[in-house]
Amino acid sequence: MAILQSFSGSDPEATDPEPTGGMVGATTAPRVISVAPDSPAAEAGVIVGDEVISVNGAAPRDVIEWQLLVDEAVVELELRRGGLEIGATATKPAGHPLGIEVHSAVFDRVRTCDNHCEFCFIYQLPKGMRRSLYLKDDDYRLSFLYGNYTTLTRFTEADFERVVTEGLSPLNVSIHATDPDVRSDMLRNKRGATSLRWLGALLDADIEVHGQVVVCPGINDAEILDNTLCGVLDEYPNLASVCVVPLGVSDHSNEPRMRPHTVAEAAAVCDIVEKWQDVFLTTLGRRTVFASDEYYLRAGRPFPAAETYGDFAMHEDGIGMARTLEREFFEAAHNPTVDVTGVRPGFFASVDGAPADQYRAPRLDPDQVVAVPVSLGIKRNAPIGILTGALGAEVLAPLVATLDRTDIRIVVVENQFFGGNTAVAGLLTGADLIRTLENEPAGHRYLLPDVCLSRGVFLDGLTVADLPHPVDLVETNGAALREALSR
Repeated sequence: MAILQSFSGSDPEATDPEPTGGMVGATTAPRVISVAPDSPAAEAGVIVGDEVISVNGAAPRDVIEWQLLVDEAVVELELRRGGLEIGATATKPAGHPLGIEVHSAVFDRVRTCDNHCEFCFIYQLPKGMRRSLYLKDDDYRLSFLYGNYTTLTRFTEADFERVVTEGLSPLNVSIHATDPDVRSDMLRNKRGATSLRWLGALLDADIEVHGQVVVCPGINDAEILDNTLCGVLDEYPNLASVCVVPLGVSDHSNEPRMRPHTVAEAAAVCDIVEKWQDVFLTTLGRRTVFASDEYYLRAGRPFPAAETYGDFAMHEDGIGMARTLEREFFEAAHNPTVDVTGVRPGFFASVDGAPADQYRAPRLDPDQVVAVPVSLGIKRNAPIGILTGALGAEVLAPLVATLDRTDIRIVVVENQFFGGNTAVAGLLTGADLIRTLENEPAGHRYLLPDVCLSRGVFLDGLTVADLPHPVDLVETNGAALREALSR
């Protein structure tokens, strides 16, 4: 039910008022936020609230180093509890989980972004939101762990050595333009002209890298976009993929050069990308570059065939989401256990202790599930309203039409919180949902995609408990939608 799940660089984690990842302040010790029952850590006496000063004598900088340390069969922990330092020893088979989740993925300072891109959505956020949402990170570790994009302008020799030595792959890199002057201008950073040298070095070291080009009309579209894709083929042919996405412009942008694409500009981007897909396919045997679903919607064109997307590796960047949803929706009619393409968990899923931050965080906290309004008391045959953004409505409408049911309608939620051209389901807020639902009849079933929640909280800090009507939360995939509509 979403065309784009979140904006690049955002952090829609929910209720923790403390910035994730050591965003401010000096290096901190990882703090234990949960201990698995009957785990080696629990048997060693570790409890929630303990600070881990060292693991086997070393102070890890992040959960990547944490993982290497806790993989040992004997794990010596130095803990701080209530101002006192104590020791604990956990024993387990080597490589087995320790059973601890810590408060952050990064224990030293997150490497913040020193670019000043006109198109950065962080600069376009309204005031008064959670502090963590305003952080701009440019940390290769968060790229590896969570799929964030890095520009490499703060990348160093030491970083390169660590990435190669520890095999921190894949990484996601923001390219935007291969012309040094254009890229430097877009990043408003002189290092933008030279930092792509690291991209070449990473690829030469067999690190898997996915690229992104945010296209700004009149700045890096048209001939410059054409030259950028030519430059990718010439200089970085080993890139795993390149996603071409439109910039988001909210009502809070103060950049006069930033504006949404016209229909003709969107169509031109599709033409350029499809032309280069043919070139890449002929030259390398794969399409490599893809335009986001939003471009096809804006241009009024049908989406490319599902088979052209490969394994939908760029699903989270809005590439092939519509075709994925369509496939899941129709396959679920015959196969209730159809495989769905959801949020790619990233490396953190296999790291003992790493929290699931950002849009990969659980949609609901387990402790909050019972507090979520559900449609108890709503008649089984009650009319159904599917809540979504304007772009999601364009994708859902033809799918719902195939059901030939008059009791289902799509309720478009206008995004007044951000305004501008933000029309994706992943950026729906509680305030906009409240305004919309207040004008909808009671007693109907309302389906809400869970993609707009992170740990049970909308981006504006409200929860589903604040909505004027009960809602059914539906996983953001076609199979879950079809199942919800059949209840």
